[in-house]
Amino acid sequence: MGGSVRGVDEVAATRQVATAYVNDLERRDWSGLAVLLADDVVYEMPQTRERIRGKARFLQFNSEYPGDWHLRARRVVADGQLAAVWLDVRVGAEHQDACVWLELSEHGLISRIVDYWPEPYEPPAGREHLVERW
Repeated sequence: MGGSVRGVDEVAATRQVATAYVNDLERRDWSGLAVLLADDVVYEMPQTRERIRGKARFLQFNSEYPGDWHLRARRVVADGQLAAVWLDVRVGAEHQDACVWLELSEHGLISRIVDYWPEPYEPPAGREHLVERW
Protein backbone atom coordinates (compact mmCIF):
# COMPACT_ATOMS: atom_id res chain seq x y z
CA MET A 1 0.00 0.00 0.00
CA GLY A 2 2.91 2.39 0.68
CA GLY A 3 3.92 2.29 -3.01
CA SER A 4 0.45 3.23 -4.25
CA VAL A 5 0.18 6.17 -1.84
CA ARG A 6 3.57 7.44 -3.00
CA GLY A 7 2.37 7.14 -6.59
CA VAL A 8 -0.74 9.18 -5.80
CA ASP A 9 1.41 11.83 -4.10
CA GLU A 10 3.74 11.95 -7.11
CA VAL A 11 0.84 12.39 -9.51
CA ALA A 12 -0.65 15.14 -7.32
CA ALA A 13 2.72 16.92 -7.20
CA THR A 14 3.12 16.65 -10.98
CA ARG A 15 -0.41 17.97 -11.49
CA GLN A 16 0.34 20.87 -9.12
CA VAL A 17 3.53 21.78 -11.04
CA ALA A 18 1.67 21.65 -14.38
CA THR A 19 -1.10 23.90 -13.06
CA ALA A 20 1.43 26.33 -11.55
CA TYR A 21 3.29 26.41 -14.91
CA VAL A 22 0.17 27.60 -16.76
CA ASN A 23 -0.83 30.03 -14.01
CA ASP A 24 2.65 31.58 -13.79
CA LEU A 25 2.75 32.05 -17.57
CA GLU A 26 -0.70 33.67 -17.53
CA ARG A 27 0.32 36.06 -14.72
CA ARG A 28 3.72 36.77 -16.35
CA ASP A 29 5.24 35.68 -13.04
CA TRP A 30 8.72 35.01 -14.38
CA SER A 31 10.32 34.46 -10.97
CA GLY A 32 7.56 32.00 -10.02
CA LEU A 33 8.00 30.21 -13.34
CA ALA A 34 11.78 30.08 -12.88
CA VAL A 35 11.34 28.12 -9.64
CA LEU A 36 9.49 25.38 -11.55
CA LEU A 37 12.14 24.92 -14.26
CA ALA A 38 15.31 22.84 -14.36
CA ASP A 39 18.36 24.89 -15.39
CA ASP A 40 18.76 22.74 -18.51
CA VAL A 41 15.06 22.70 -19.48
CA VAL A 42 14.37 22.01 -23.17
CA TYR A 43 11.37 23.65 -24.85
CA GLU A 44 10.17 22.45 -28.27
CA MET A 45 7.51 23.58 -30.72
CA PRO A 46 7.18 20.90 -33.42
CA GLN A 47 4.92 23.06 -35.62
CA THR A 48 7.65 25.70 -36.08
CA ARG A 49 10.54 23.28 -35.67
CA GLU A 50 12.04 25.42 -32.89
CA ARG A 51 13.93 24.37 -29.78
CA ILE A 52 15.08 26.46 -26.84
CA ARG A 53 17.65 25.14 -24.40
CA GLY A 54 18.04 26.46 -20.88
CA LYS A 55 15.98 28.27 -18.27
CA ALA A 56 17.28 31.78 -19.04
CA ARG A 57 16.46 31.54 -22.76
CA PHE A 58 13.03 30.04 -22.10
CA LEU A 59 12.15 32.83 -19.66
CA GLN A 60 13.43 35.47 -22.09
CA PHE A 61 11.43 33.91 -24.94
CA ASN A 62 8.22 34.13 -22.92
CA SER A 63 8.85 37.58 -21.47
CA GLU A 64 9.51 38.93 -24.99
CA TYR A 65 6.59 37.11 -26.63
CA PRO A 66 4.47 39.74 -28.40
CA GLY A 67 0.77 40.37 -28.04
CA ASP A 68 -1.77 40.30 -25.27
CA TRP A 69 -1.91 36.52 -24.90
CA HIS A 70 -3.78 34.60 -22.24
CA LEU A 71 -3.74 30.94 -21.17
CA ARG A 72 -6.22 28.84 -19.25
CA ALA A 73 -5.89 25.16 -18.46
CA ARG A 74 -8.98 23.29 -19.61
CA ARG A 75 -7.70 19.93 -18.41
CA VAL A 76 -4.56 18.63 -16.70
CA VAL A 77 -3.68 14.95 -16.84
CA ALA A 78 -0.71 13.71 -14.82
CA ASP A 79 0.98 10.33 -14.58
CA GLY A 80 4.13 10.00 -12.54
CA GLN A 81 6.58 12.62 -13.76
CA LEU A 82 4.60 13.40 -16.94
CA ALA A 83 1.73 15.82 -17.48
CA ALA A 84 -0.40 16.96 -20.40
CA VAL A 85 -2.33 20.23 -20.34
CA TRP A 86 -5.12 21.12 -22.76
CA LEU A 87 -4.90 24.89 -23.08
CA ASP A 88 -7.38 27.55 -24.05
CA VAL A 89 -5.16 30.20 -25.67
CA ARG A 90 -6.38 33.69 -26.53
CA VAL A 91 -4.56 36.48 -28.31
CA GLY A 92 -6.88 39.45 -28.64
CA ALA A 93 -10.07 38.14 -30.26
CA GLU A 94 -8.30 35.03 -31.65
CA HIS A 95 -8.83 31.71 -29.85
CA GLN A 96 -6.92 28.43 -30.21
CA ASP A 97 -6.68 25.18 -28.36
CA ALA A 98 -3.19 23.87 -27.73
CA CYS A 99 -1.62 21.03 -25.81
CA VAL A 100 1.55 21.16 -23.75
CA TRP A 101 3.42 18.09 -22.56
CA LEU A 102 5.62 18.44 -19.49
CA GLU A 103 8.31 16.11 -18.18
CA LEU A 104 9.59 16.54 -14.65
CA SER A 105 13.03 15.61 -13.40
CA GLU A 106 13.56 13.34 -10.42
CA HIS A 107 13.76 16.57 -8.37
CA GLY A 108 10.25 17.63 -9.46
CA LEU A 109 11.42 20.40 -11.81
CA ILE A 110 10.17 20.79 -15.37
CA SER A 111 12.92 19.41 -17.60
CA ARG A 112 11.14 19.23 -20.96
CA ILE A 113 8.22 21.15 -22.47
CA VAL A 114 6.63 20.36 -25.83
CA ASP A 115 3.93 22.73 -27.14
CA TYR A 116 1.58 21.44 -29.83
CA TRP A 117 -0.47 23.97 -31.80
CA PRO A 118 -3.28 23.10 -34.23
CA GLU A 119 -1.45 24.09 -37.42
CA PRO A 120 2.18 24.34 -38.52
CA TYR A 121 3.36 27.90 -39.05
CA GLU A 122 6.50 29.87 -39.71
CA PRO A 123 7.80 31.49 -36.54
CA PRO A 124 7.71 35.26 -36.32
CA ALA A 125 10.97 37.14 -36.82
CA GLY A 126 12.90 38.39 -33.84
CA ARG A 127 13.50 35.29 -31.77
CA GLU A 128 16.35 33.76 -33.77
CA HIS A 129 18.79 34.63 -30.98
CA LEU A 130 16.96 32.27 -28.62
CA VAL A 131 16.04 29.26 -30.75
CA GLU A 132 17.58 26.56 -32.90
CA ARG A 133 15.66 25.17 -35.86
CA TRP A 134 15.47 21.56 -36.95
